[in-house]
Amino acid sequence: MSLRTAFSLSYTQKLFLLGTLPLILAVTAISLLVAFQSRQLAEREIATLEQTMIEAKKDELRNYVTQARNGFYFIYGNAPPDDEEAKQQVMQILAAMIYGHEGSFFVYHYDGTNLVSPRDTHLINSNWSGLSDSEGTPVVDELIQIARSGAGYHSYLWPKPSTGKEARMITYVTSFPSWQWAVGTGVFIDDVIATVASSRAQVEARTRATFLYIGAITLAALLIVFISGLFLNIRERRLADTKLKALTQRVFDAQEEERGRVARELHDGISQILVGIRYALDVTRRQLGSDKRAVPKMLDKGIDSLSGAIHEVRRISRDLRPGVLDDLGLGPALKALTEDFTARTQIESEFSTVVFRNRLDAESKIALYRVAQEALTNIERHADATEIHVSVRGDRRGAVLTIRDNGHGLAKTQTRENQKTLGGMGLRNMQERMEQIDGALFISSNKDGTTIEARVPLSHMLPPEAAPAAKNANSEDAI
Repeated sequence: MSLRTAFSLSYTQKLFLLGTLPLILAVTAISLLVAFQSRQLAEREIATLEQTMIEAKKDELRNYVTQARNGFYFIYGNAPPDDEEAKQQVMQILAAMIYGHEGSFFVYHYDGTNLVSPRDTHLINSNWSGLSDSEGTPVVDELIQIARSGAGYHSYLWPKPSTGKEARMITYVTSFPSWQWAVGTGVFIDDVIATVASSRAQVEARTRATFLYIGAITLAALLIVFISGLFLNIRERRLADTKLKALTQRVFDAQEEERGRVARELHDGISQILVGIRYALDVTRRQLGSDKRAVPKMLDKGIDSLSGAIHEVRRISRDLRPGVLDDLGLGPALKALTEDFTARTQIESEFSTVVFRNRLDAESKIALYRVAQEALTNIERHADATEIHVSVRGDRRGAVLTIRDNGHGLAKTQTRENQKTLGGMGLRNMQERMEQIDGALFISSNKDGTTIEARVPLSHMLPPEAAPAAKNANSEDAI
């Protein structure tokens, strides 16, 4: 199988793709655009939130430092640069200003020596110039540099007293220039980071939920398109099947009409001409005999051949459209067909019928008769049977024609019990005949013979008052 054949699409599949592919592409584009814009908007909102929270922290720190400075400014403002007592008083005040679970003040001399650190007492009286955090950010030198510049903020990683692990801290530092001090305090902003992370997680969750909603809506739309397409396809197929069945019926009707016309032409035209010729030849032979002349053998042979031709024309006319089917009904027609089959093939035959008084409509009669014709032809040509049995009967579900032989059976490729595919043209014709009248054809075959069962539904059974009376027929044959 070539790739082109493997990937070829049916008309229905192409139509479905034509209806769904633009929808899928449009929904995909809309989803990506919505996700992109939602993410951008959320990032802006998160950045704004983060900035707002950090600014609030900074304002808080600046207020702490300002309040602390105002609290001991009367000491610092009145003390000379070398007043050690004043320095001790201020350091004691700063060391006592512990707030919250993590907050405190610190003091570094410009040379890097820590003077106050109530939360981290191991830092006191040691020089920490050059200290950096785990990310390499300078800490003490940067704080001193900011203090030398006046005041400002610095962010770095610092061990959190409550956990001992590094966390992000923002520090506000100011200077006492006369004492060469850098004084400040800081707060950990892990709560801000946690809030931002939570906000981002919520954004991701909302984005995923949006995708799920869009996917569900898209799936629902695709299902609606699929179901609508399936409904339309089934409806159109039913309409097409109805039109095809009507067309096939018109073809069958035209065939039967043409067969009837040809049969009448053969019977009323050619057959009568041949009979006239035979009569003339018989008269000629009798005249030659009365004159005591020798009758040529060729004349006798010609008369015999002409008799055979007349018989063959009548047989063809009867096969094309048996008059007994229209005049007497299906039973007598099938009986005559079986008797002709026996006379022609010398195969023993048995015919049986159950009375249901000519209640089949014309289409069903013709269909069953043609099925019987085709079946007997197949038996004659292929079955090598020695006996057959033909029966037609009515039951609660309709009418059933059964033809059974004791031949060698059909090839496996020629029959299936479900009758979806049939091998020969004859079997196909029988199948089509029965499908046209909403009937069913069942074929079972093995080495002991073949059984063909053609079933006509009740819808083709005429009510008793509508059943036409068979002309000159016995009640047992009127079917």
